[in-house]
Parts: sequence; structure tokens; C-alpha cells
Amino acid sequence: MAEKGGKVAQLHIGDLCIELPILSGNEGPDVIDVSNLAAQGYFTYDPGFVSTAACDSNVTYIDGDKGILLHRGYPIEQLAEHSDYLELCYLLLNGDLPTADEKTRFVNTIKHHTMVHEQLSQFFKGFRRDAHPMAIMCGVTGALSAFYHDSLDIDNWDHRRITAHRLIAKMPTLAAMSYKYSQGEPFIYPRNDLDYAENFLHMMFATPCENYEVNPIIAKAMDRIFLLHADHEQNASTSTVRLAGSTGANPFACIAAGIAALWGPAHGGANEAVLNMLAEIGDEKNIGKYLKKAKDKNDPFRIMGFGHRVYKNYDPRAKVMQQTCREVLDELGVRDDPILQLAQKLEKIALEDEYFIEKKLYPNVDFYSGIILKAIGIPTEMFTVIFATGRTPGWITHWNEMISGPYKIGRPRQLYKGPSRRDYVPIEDR
Repeated sequence: MAEKGGKVAQLHIGDLCIELPILSGNEGPDVIDVSNLAAQGYFTYDPGFVSTAACDSNVTYIDGDKGILLHRGYPIEQLAEHSDYLELCYLLLNGDLPTADEKTRFVNTIKHHTMVHEQLSQFFKGFRRDAHPMAIMCGVTGALSAFYHDSLDIDNWDHRRITAHRLIAKMPTLAAMSYKYSQGEPFIYPRNDLDYAENFLHMMFATPCENYEVNPIIAKAMDRIFLLHADHEQNASTSTVRLAGSTGANPFACIAAGIAALWGPAHGGANEAVLNMLAEIGDEKNIGKYLKKAKDKNDPFRIMGFGHRVYKNYDPRAKVMQQTCREVLDELGVRDDPILQLAQKLEKIALEDEYFIEKKLYPNVDFYSGIILKAIGIPTEMFTVIFATGRTPGWITHWNEMISGPYKIGRPRQLYKGPSRRDYVPIEDR
């Protein structure tokens, strides 16, 4: 970033005039640099960081008003149509699309890192059988640092590269293991003859007594789900990874922190919340009643899967996911499923409802991904785990970007509203 033509913003506080540099990126609005404001005795107050840029980045750009999402400059629509998940992983990590040879080497590297240490399988036994898979993922991802401590020097570029490869490769294995453990089924080892999405589906649904033939339409849909979730700029979980990384913590611990942040129903748990909402609505005849509840400011009920913190237009990922949803439902012939029928009816009614149109509440990526995953046969408690698997390259890319240059430990300030100084009173005098 650079100052835009040397222009500055002026902040007047009484007789004090503070000049603040105006910075300009390659895309998006200009930014007022307030980093030196503290030296004047003031801080900015911005709950939720809705108006604050905490870093500069070369990875992803979002224009929420226009519905634009770019990864390293490439529109998500083009990547979804022409690329695949591992090619996007390479793009995020390296900054450019790979040549044919570079992609082949990268894919082979990922394939040959999908196995996890055999002793790690014993780690799962410490969890209850009914533990939520995200709880398991938080634990086992952080535990990877105990198995791969040979590459934890965050100042070593080679260590950072191999750790990125290990995380991208092993997350589907850990995700499938967390599912198998909850089902009381034996773990299925990864296969190097399958591609990334096929391998994940095989580890999820195969058993030692029966092979699982991967449907290419379903594998394509799963690859696209991973691709559409790969990165989304400075969201809550990515910011968490960066904040944890700013302390110098090892990358496995930072990604575990990101998984914990993603678990929240307002973030990665949104697609799970969509299915729970549909179950609550129950029947098409109840849609009108629940739409009325959603419009009532005094009613806590919300239509999940519509609207987005950033997008005030149609989420570009949702357009791609909508088409994928149609393909999956047609392939599986599950249009008679009452929940899926309810989802489609809700989508149609909401898109034509004046309230939703006025508020620009369009279906987002979570609405369609939840429907797809349910149709495939993946239980709702695994939805956020799949989100975490897809988001891993984004997390590790942002972590690596921060670590690769000068950075400061994250330390947000606060507006203190507690008691002023008071003296301690002995307990017998209280």
C-alpha cells in the first residue's frame, strides 16, 4: 500500500488537528492509516472491526456491493468452472496458476502426504464416541505439532512450505477419521490413485468389507465445495489464525485456533444451522409463518442461509453452488426428500418476497452447500468439518503471508467502562 497522491485525512479534536495518511490498494476503497493515532492519546472504536483493516494482503479481494470475489485476481466463477481445488490451493500458496508440470508435482506431493502417523489413531480413543467432530478436529489438528515437530521453525521457508502441504493433505484424512470414529467404524486409509475429493468420499463411506465406488458427479460437487470455501479474505477464522500466528505460535496450533473460530454457528456452522432451521419449519405450509417471524424484529428467529456480512448482492459462490446443487439432486434423484423440497420452496418464496429483496437477503453459499451435503448423505455435524477442510489453504496462506514479512503481535485496544480506581477493603470490613 502507498499514500494516495500524498493526501491525508484530518481529524479535528478541539484545537488539535491530527493528519492521517490515506493509503490505496489495487482494488477497493482507500484506507485511513490510524496506526499513529495512539501517540496522540486516542484510539478508534470499531466493534466487529467492520471499518478496520488490520493488515494488507495480496491473496483475496471481495467487493460485497458488486458481488465480486477474486483469488489472486482470478474471479471465483472462472476458477469454479475451469479449475479444481488443488489447483486453487497452489494458486493461493504461490500467487500464480501452475504450469502443467508444476500442477502434477504439487498434486503428487499432496497425494503422498495424506497418511497420518499411525500413533495418531490412538489419540482418537481419548474422545467420547458422541463427541462433536469439530471438537475432535480442534484437538487432532493441534496435536499434529507433536508428530511433525521437525518442521516448526516458522522463520524457515522450507518448513512453512512442507507444513502447508501436510495440512492440506491431511485435513481430509483427519475429517474422515473424526466421522468414522463417531460411527464406531474402522478408519479407512487414503488411496493415492484417487483425486482429492474422491479420496475424501472414499475415506468417509468405504468400509473394509465393502468398497465404495465414487460417483463422479458427487466427487465434482465435493471438489467444488472445497474450492468455493478455500478462502474468503479476513473473516473471523482467518483473522483468528493471523492473531494466533502473530504470537509466533506454530502453524498447527494456529490452524486449530481457526477451526475453533469456524465452529461458531454465525460462521462455519451456518450450513448446519440451515438444516436445523429447515427441520424447525418442518413443512411447506409453515413457510409463511416463519417468514413473518423472521421479519419481526422482536422475534429471535432468522432465516439461515440468506444474507451475508460482506455481500450486499448475490454471493458469487452461491450462484455456482446453486448450479452444483441442481446437478447433485438430479444425479441422485432425491427430489422427493421433504427437507430438500422445503429448501427449494423456501428459496423460491424468499427470492420473490419484497422484504428479502429490499434487504438484499439473497441465498448464500451456506444455504446450498448444506442441501448438497445432506443429499450426499453427510450428517449435519460434519458440515463444518468439511468447511474447515476446504478453508485450510486459505488459513495457511494468510498465516504464511504474515510470517513472511514484518509483523506485530495482535493487540486490540478497548474502551474501558468498568469501575475507576478503588482501594482494597479487608473482608471483615465489607
